[in-house]
Amino acid sequence: MDKSVIFHRFKSFAVNECRGSSNLYEILSERTAEDEGLLELCTNSQGGQPIPNLFFGAVHFLLLKGTSHHLKNFYGSITDTPENPNQCFPYLKDFCKKYSDEIITVMQRKLVQTNEVRRCSYLYPSFCFAYEKVQKPLALIEIGTSAGLQLLWDKYSYTYKTDDVYGNNDSIVQINGEVEGRGFPLLRKNSPPVASRTGIDLHVSDLNDPDDFLWLKALIWPEHNDRRELFERAANYATRNHLNLIEGDGVALLPEIIKEIPKDSAIIVFHTHVANQFSNQDKLMLLEEIRNMGKERDTFHLYNNMWDGELHLDYYLDGNEHNFIVGETDSHGRWFTWNL
Repeated sequence: MDKSVIFHRFKSFAVNECRGSSNLYEILSERTAEDEGLLELCTNSQGGQPIPNLFFGAVHFLLLKGTSHHLKNFYGSITDTPENPNQCFPYLKDFCKKYSDEIITVMQRKLVQTNEVRRCSYLYPSFCFAYEKVQKPLALIEIGTSAGLQLLWDKYSYTYKTDDVYGNNDSIVQINGEVEGRGFPLLRKNSPPVASRTGIDLHVSDLNDPDDFLWLKALIWPEHNDRRELFERAANYATRNHLNLIEGDGVALLPEIIKEIPKDSAIIVFHTHVANQFSNQDKLMLLEEIRNMGKERDTFHLYNNMWDGELHLDYYLDGNEHNFIVGETDSHGRWFTWNL
């Protein structure tokens, strides 16, 4: 990829994603964008991947594995008293100079597969909405599932800045979300019934594999201790539940998976912050496949980052198509708006 494109990726990442969320990554992203050597290093990234996430994830991964360097002293995931992030960039440059081969290896072998469990804060009301429409058990199909933690959304408990608790009150995974704006969703006290759970990914992350587990932790930003704790709780839960996780192209495999789903359930295809890695051809093919499914049975499609950043819900009931924008969402699930 051309370095000028990578430059703009880091500039956008700093302002649109890191600002107000990760001071360390905002500073490093701004400085990386201005550094010819680091931009050249990032040209080794796999095609179609969000390069800043992949690059910073690779560095974080090597540090978590125990690579010895002063850089680790700036990471809240490694030390309880991280140093001033304004002083970090020279150490990042030195780390990348010393361990460039290792960084390239990680960037060429790994995919950005953030299992952001807190995104379930907006999946829960979305699936409650779907269930109210059909009154049928929900057959879940997640594209870009990674380790499948979002497939277990009905096993978690939820609060939305009130005293009310929804979902599974006994869950070890408690998700706190915030609904911004005027709209507020209809929330079922108990989770809607789930008929089946299927996850598809080009590379399924195995939580029992220490390397895969550590990579998923490395994708969590260093200051975000609450995200790390939530991930570890959900991972502990997932290893005790059977999930049908399939390795392959989600768009291509979808028709065969649908054939196995009982007719007395409603299909829900969903994916969050994944479609930006699809080609335009795959996006159009996916929409066409879901439209064809909707002619035969009740089908829902919940997604964002397809054409824009908003959360969309397309659904087909009795062959009739409906298209709505659910609202805006924070990339880490801290807040969302509700338009339905």
